Amino acid sequence: MDIVLLVKAAVMGIVEGLTEFLPISSTGHLILAGALLGFDDGKAKVFDIAIQTGAIFAVILVYWQKIRSTVTALPRQPKARRFALNVLIGFLPAVVLGLVFGKAIKANLFTPVVVATTFILGGFVILWAEKRPPGAVRVEHVDDMTPWDALKVGLVQCFAMIPGTSRSGATIIGGMLLGLSRKAATDFSFFLAIPTLIGAGVYSLYKERALLSAADIPLFAVGLVFSFVSAWLCVRWLLRYISSHSFVPFAWYRIAFGIVVLATAWSGVVQWAE
Repeated sequence: MDIVLLVKAAVMGIVEGLTEFLPISSTGHLILAGALLGFDDGKAKVFDIAIQTGAIFAVILVYWQKIRSTVTALPRQPKARRFALNVLIGFLPAVVLGLVFGKAIKANLFTPVVVATTFILGGFVILWAEKRPPGAVRVEHVDDMTPWDALKVGLVQCFAMIPGTSRSGATIIGGMLLGLSRKAATDFSFFLAIPTLIGAGVYSLYKERALLSAADIPLFAVGLVFSFVSAWLCVRWLLRYISSHSFVPFAWYRIAFGIVVLATAWSGVVQWAE
């Protein structure tokens, strides 16, 4: 295996891990990073989705105590069953709409203008969400969510199918606008990511299996490992950060990054793959 290719895989894994759970769109960053590294062919697109699994393992590790206690309590505790049901309800809209519109979205929306526009618009939505009055919060803890809350967050997650929107951004900021506290929205976003991203990774690998071979195992393994480590560090940092900070800095970052994406596309510095 080419050492240079493995280094590129490591860089892409780091980009995935650092951006997957922040409200800044991992897809947009992976598209730009892949274009800059020359890592943007058909196989690379499968790689980008597959390495999300490494990031998800990091979330499972960070939330292992909550996951384990919920699973063991399912037979006897209504609260555990309600939480598991909420995650399932929040997960289903993305499955349905992804199967119906996924191919059309990939064919028509993966362009620099779309990515940059959603980056910038998402930044302004975050600024708007952070101006909520204190009384707008209805749900302080993720265990207090109702199935209706979960469904609404799940529907909001579907906006993340538009590249540049950010799955974490859609669920966290959408959850906040729907009355969840910053902590509850962030926690539910992480739990919702587990079935969503594992499902997307497995489906992508199965659908594009003809493009892959045993020789690709080292490449994918490197990406997964670096995605896991960087995501674990990022999730732990984010949970500490939100206890005393808002998402406003991420909003301004999104706006600035969107402008950079437009500039690189217009200048021809980066050739975006169709």
